[in-house]
Amino acid sequence: MEKPTEAKSQEVPRLPEKAEIEIAYKELSYRKKFLETLRSTAFMLTVVAAVAVLVAVLFLPILRIYGKSMKGTLDSGDLVVSVKSNHFETGDIVAFYYNNNILVKRVIAESGDWVDMDKKGNVYVNQKKIAEPYLKEKAYGETNITFPYQVPDGRIFVMGDNRKVSIDSRNSSVGTVASEQIVGKLIFKIWPLPELGLIQ
Repeated sequence: MEKPTEAKSQEVPRLPEKAEIEIAYKELSYRKKFLETLRSTAFMLTVVAAVAVLVAVLFLPILRIYGKSMKGTLDSGDLVVSVKSNHFETGDIVAFYYNNNILVKRVIAESGDWVDMDKKGNVYVNQKKIAEPYLKEKAYGETNITFPYQVPDGRIFVMGDNRKVSIDSRNSSVGTVASEQIVGKLIFKIWPLPELGLIQ
């Protein structure tokens, strides 16, 4: 007589628990965000590279800002575009050669102008106080020239926007800037991208 066979139990697949599902979902979300960030970064770098090539084709020098003399307006690491020009006005920002370096400062006065400055940092050109809305703070700074000072022929008088630390035309170590020293007038900031735009 045959013995009755025992029914074999079948293993039921284990369903993932809620915590495991949440972890897997977070991993997928992280990967998705990472890929989106990667694509966005690649796009931004491509745009910057394209702009740089375009500017290079048009012979407009691209400069990187170093130091703190223009802090608040231009910070270290910024990339800016300059254009060659023979005409400058008070308030323009220029780049110029100095001891095998390129300095960036703001034009305060032109050839023949008289520049004066009080101890509070107010600046006067031809006896008129100039408005300087770009300054975060006024300061007399590293000054060793005698005011009032007349700008020599063929030169411009420049200052950095960070008046406390900038070494500029107020100091004889830099002095006024001759036209042949000038690289160009800064017109456009291309990096960082959130600050892309005209330079004020």
